[in-house]
Amino acid sequence: MEDKFVADYSQYASTSPAKAEAVTQKLTPAFGTAVPGRPDLVCFSHLRWDWVYQRPQHLLKRAAADRRVFYVEEPICDNGSVRLEVGERDGGLKIVTPHLPEGLSSAIARTAVLSAMIERFFSEQGIREYVLWYYTPMAMEFTRQLKPLAVVYDCMDELSAFKDAPEALKFHERELLKRADIVFTGGQSLYEAKREKHRSVHAFPSSIERDHFMQARTRGEDPEDQKRIAHPRLGYFGVIDERFDIELLDAVAAARPHWQFVMLGPVTKIDPASLPQRLNIHYLGSKAYAELPKYIAGWDVALLPFAINEATRYISPTKTPEYLAAGKPVVSTPITDVIRPYGEIDLVRIAGTPQEFIAGIEAALSPEATNAEWLTRVDKFLAQTSWDETWVGMSDLIDRSVQVARKQNVRAPYALPKDEAAAATNAA
Repeated sequence: MEDKFVADYSQYASTSPAKAEAVTQKLTPAFGTAVPGRPDLVCFSHLRWDWVYQRPQHLLKRAAADRRVFYVEEPICDNGSVRLEVGERDGGLKIVTPHLPEGLSSAIARTAVLSAMIERFFSEQGIREYVLWYYTPMAMEFTRQLKPLAVVYDCMDELSAFKDAPEALKFHERELLKRADIVFTGGQSLYEAKREKHRSVHAFPSSIERDHFMQARTRGEDPEDQKRIAHPRLGYFGVIDERFDIELLDAVAAARPHWQFVMLGPVTKIDPASLPQRLNIHYLGSKAYAELPKYIAGWDVALLPFAINEATRYISPTKTPEYLAAGKPVVSTPITDVIRPYGEIDLVRIAGTPQEFIAGIEAALSPEATNAEWLTRVDKFLAQTSWDETWVGMSDLIDRSVQVARKQNVRAPYALPKDEAAAATNAA
């Protein structure tokens, strides 16, 4: 189902928020009604819902089981009209994508238009009692005027350390930390970095849908684009960007030309031409979440070849427990949230150099690497967590904040102090 909420903001070129409110519109029918006692959840994210299946999808599809959930993506600038596109996914979750004209260069005008679009959308959809959930602090620019029952910041990555991060991101994160009622972090190291910056920070590391990835323990027919690749196969799935250690992959593939490296996932923020091109490296592109177990089933070893840099300092790769649930031995570079706990309890081999990585893979290829004792320890560890349990813990904390807000009966937009308002304008 694809619907559109379209607004013709004929005055979008103006820097006046009042003029940005001058609209004519073609309205989308409301998506259901609010669930009594369960406030709507409106998420603002830097990630496209249909790009890579990761933390937001795992959590918010569970949230949508008992409330309305709206997932607002970053704006797309194109040559079309100013509009909101609204689509519905399995479970009733709604994906909201703002479209802005390429010529809208003024940051003030952009903020004014987005603010007006969001307010209008809230009105038409009957979004009155709601929780705001942020993945991107940049959304603070156009959501300050909203009056939520509670504000959640799910800090899954240190976005300011990523390539091409906006200069204003650090400023808006400080702003978001002041407004948030609860802060979740995607890993232990990120928790340690944020816990002194907010009164209520909670670590919810990467979790697992065990049954989904355990399908890989039963070998079926290889996918068409993998079946002709020889063994041993060493696999990786995930985004290939500045966090991926290109030099490491090249060095190991050159040293062991009979090993076959299967790389699944989109290439972003780096030049695809910079990736090593060898006969034993196979870039198979993006795969749907549902397809991953079939690919992993045909691997001999799973890899976490992350570079050690600022962008990976706080990452907690979701694929670590997913590889393990698939029953594959894992070799990883020394990422803090992989060392703790997976390396410390001898579930993942840690390797810091190409030579160590080769040695780790050779050990992982031995028959003893996935013996019954190792697999029993894997299953015992993974039994301690699931995305269902993670969401229950998060939901409980959100419900407490909502109860406090309802009891106090005070909801107000976030107001920047005068000095910070000036800084916000400069940051934009």
